[in-house]
Amino acid sequence: MKNLSILALSLLLFAACQAPQKEEKIIEKVVEKKTVTMDKALRHVVLFKFKDGTTEADVQKVVDAFTALPSKIDIIQSIEWGTNNSPEGLDQGFTHCFFLTFASEEDRAIYLPHPDHKAFGSILGPHLDKVLVVDYWTK
Repeated sequence: MKNLSILALSLLLFAACQAPQKEEKIIEKVVEKKTVTMDKALRHVVLFKFKDGTTEADVQKVVDAFTALPSKIDIIQSIEWGTNNSPEGLDQGFTHCFFLTFASEEDRAIYLPHPDHKAFGSILGPHLDKVLVVDYWTK
């Protein structure tokens, strides 16, 4: 009986010491990423450098106004944004990056002169030191 108890305890310890099966899930996720196909999309990347002395409240007003554009201009397929956190020191003072997606150059052509985009420019303008815009088709 003592040997049976030792055997049972050994099996429990062995089972408890097994590595979690997380590796399978990680592999599944990698496989999923490899099988995802994306349609061709037009990306519109906008980076802002704010004037010295621009308050956090004013920066937040700009961010709020920019991120509200997709709810006002329906041809914007998606928006993503963030602030620079690169350790390289190559940002040249640009702190905020916005990443818009359009289905076509025609949609972008509607967006650029759109009244809500122009209204955003009036919110941004007093605080903007520099802007950098890059558009590209995904490959």
